[in-house]
Amino acid sequence: MADKLNNPIWVMSSAYDKLSLHELIDTSKRLGAQGIDLCVFRKDGTREDHTATHLTYDNFTPTDADQLIDQFNQADLKLSLGAFENMIGGDEAERVKNQNHLLRLIRIAHLLGGDENDVRVGTFVGYNHELGNEIDGFQKNLDEYKRVFGPIVKYAEDLGVTIVYENCPMEGWRSSRYTSTYNNLPAVLAARKLMYAMIPSKAHGEIYDPSHDIWQNTNPIDVIAQMDINRLKRIHVKTTRNLKTKSRTDWGGMYAMQHVDAALAQSAGVSIPGHDWDRHHYEAMLPGFGGTDHMDWNDFVTVLHESGFSGPFEIENEAKNSKDTGNLQATNQGFENCIRFLSPLLWNLDAEKGYAYQHEQPLRKPSAQDIPTRTIDQLV
Repeated sequence: MADKLNNPIWVMSSAYDKLSLHELIDTSKRLGAQGIDLCVFRKDGTREDHTATHLTYDNFTPTDADQLIDQFNQADLKLSLGAFENMIGGDEAERVKNQNHLLRLIRIAHLLGGDENDVRVGTFVGYNHELGNEIDGFQKNLDEYKRVFGPIVKYAEDLGVTIVYENCPMEGWRSSRYTSTYNNLPAVLAARKLMYAMIPSKAHGEIYDPSHDIWQNTNPIDVIAQMDINRLKRIHVKTTRNLKTKSRTDWGGMYAMQHVDAALAQSAGVSIPGHDWDRHHYEAMLPGFGGTDHMDWNDFVTVLHESGFSGPFEIENEAKNSKDTGNLQATNQGFENCIRFLSPLLWNLDAEKGYAYQHEQPLRKPSAQDIPTRTIDQLV
């Protein structure tokens, strides 16, 4: 383990979709965070579960970038950007809008200093089920990923920006009447390794969320040990408690719970999904808040530090007993307790302050020139 422990702890803004940017910054500072991963979803997007848009992205200028950097420096906070959508599948018109929005965020990150200021752009890849239903469907999705993301990654690389993929399978993204719950290509380590082999550029990497591997019966510690640690830019702090329910016994822990005729299921005494996300018999939690989970955070952090990871731990609050209550104070309590839980694992002990983060250099004002917004048809 490294002698100096100083991983910053950030807030992911998805949990605060009702707060303005000013309120979000004040709240994050009060919670004790060192940065914010700003969710910047399309205002005209189709997602209903995540709608936070904490940045005015239209007509964003270098002056806007300077003002945003000043705002975050005054609060002693760092930032990144993200919008998590289906980039290679689903409705074609929406897909193009999602791709164009990602390009818009890459340009904004460039104006904010990009990699120089550790301003990354988070995204999903998504999945194309029309291709996936064909023979060799997974390979065809990989090929479609390369076709779409090859030019996007090159664009980001030219601007000094790194794209980061999150590994959520998005298991409830389609109706529970569909058999498969694999809806985001980088959901497993093998896919991410294949993606990097197809596009070797260093301008893309990952946000790793261990909670998604836990319900897939995969040990996150093994995943960290086997990944290319240089690709890892962020950790999503969220965890999972695998439920000990009758439905888990009925359907098993490997395959998704399936939708069948409700009357038939009732007569057979078999559970069926209550909603589209009710497929895999788990409960999202925050570590250190409201009970134990199925994650060894001590060993997980140890293997990260031994691997040399020094990046942010971003708290993504989707906990049933915190964000999902709809209660702002319960949401805040979840973040506060999670920060306290992580502090002894990520920070050194200070004689006066206890476990404390040692603040580093503020965001720099970049020398980036203004550039026009690009669209996907101009790249592909």
